Amino acid sequence: MSKIDIKSLSVQELENEFRDKSIQKYRALQVYKWIAKGVEDFSEMSDLSKSLRKQLNENYAILNTEVEAKRVSKIDGTIKFLFKLCDGEYIESVLMKYKHGYSICISTQVGCKMGCTFCATGKQGFKRNLAPSEMLSQIQCASEECGERISNVVLMGMGEPLDNYKNVLKFLELVSSDNGLNIGMRHISLSTCGIVDKIYDLADRKMQLTLSVSLHAPNDEIRKKTMPVNNVWGVNELLKSCKYYTEMTGRRISFEYAMIKGVNDSDECARELAQKLKGTLSHVNLIPVNNVTGINYKKSAIERQKKFISILDNKGINATVRRTLGSDIEASCGQLKGEVLKGGMSL
Repeated sequence: MSKIDIKSLSVQELENEFRDKSIQKYRALQVYKWIAKGVEDFSEMSDLSKSLRKQLNENYAILNTEVEAKRVSKIDGTIKFLFKLCDGEYIESVLMKYKHGYSICISTQVGCKMGCTFCATGKQGFKRNLAPSEMLSQIQCASEECGERISNVVLMGMGEPLDNYKNVLKFLELVSSDNGLNIGMRHISLSTCGIVDKIYDLADRKMQLTLSVSLHAPNDEIRKKTMPVNNVWGVNELLKSCKYYTEMTGRRISFEYAMIKGVNDSDECARELAQKLKGTLSHVNLIPVNNVTGINYKKSAIERQKKFISILDNKGINATVRRTLGSDIEASCGQLKGEVLKGGMSL
C-alpha cells in the first residue's frame, strides 16, 4: 500500500484521517504545524510519542524537495534553484528580494503542455503535475536556504497552473492557512496562458489573488503563431473571461506581453491592444523576450518598448516594462534545468 502524501492534507482532512486510525483529534493540528515548519521526517516531531511517530511513518510520507543546483545573481541577489523531487524529476524556482520582502516564483508542473514557442520549459515537454505538497516544499526549502520568511508567492514557474487546477486550489488553501505558512491571497499571483473555463471558475470563487494573463498578442493571427492555447480560446473569448474576473473580484489583472522584435511590437499592435483592453481593470506588463536556445526571437529595442508604452498610455492603458531580475543567472523558467540535464553545468 502506498503512503499518503500528508503535506497535501488540510487540518480537517488530517482530523478525519486520524479519527479513522483512532488517533486523538488534537494531534492533527500538532502534526500540521510541524509540516508547515518544513520538517523532513516524522522523527523531528518531538512532542509526539515514539509510537505515534512510528505509526505516522508507516502510513504517511512527507514529500520534500532538495536543492540540486543554485545560482545567485551578483547584480541583485536573485537566487535560482533547481530542485530535485522525490521521484528524481526536476523543477525550478526563483527567489527575489524586494523592498517589501522576499518573493518566490514557483513551479506547478514538471514541464508544460502548452507549447508556447518562446518558452524554454515548453521545449522540454510535459512529465506530470506537482502535488500541493511539492509546491509548498519549494517555498519551505527556499526560505530555509536564505534564512528569511517569504511573504509573496508567484505561480509563474514551470508549468501552467490552471492545467493543474485541483492541486493548485488545494495549494492555495494550504499556503494561506493561519496554521500553515499564512501567506494571504493578496500576496499571491497566479499566471496563466489563458485557460478560459478555469478563469471563470476562479472568478466565481472570488479569491483575492492577483491574476496574470500571458497575452503576448492583440489578435488571434499573431497569438496563434506563438501560443497554441489560442486555437482553443481566442483573444476575444479570453479577454471576456478576464473582464468577468475583474467584475467578480474587484482585482486588477496584469496582462503579460513579451515584446518580440518584428512579431508583436508594432505601433499597430499597441493601438489594437489598447482597444481590446479598454474598459477592463488592467495593467500591461511588457517583458523583453528571453533568448532561448533554438528559437530565433529577438527582444524589441528599448526605443520600440518606449513607443509601445507611449501609445498605450495615450489610450488610457497603464503599462510598464517589467524589471529584469537575475539577468546574469538566466533566471527565466526552464533554462537552468535544460542546461543541467544536458550536462552543460557542473553541479
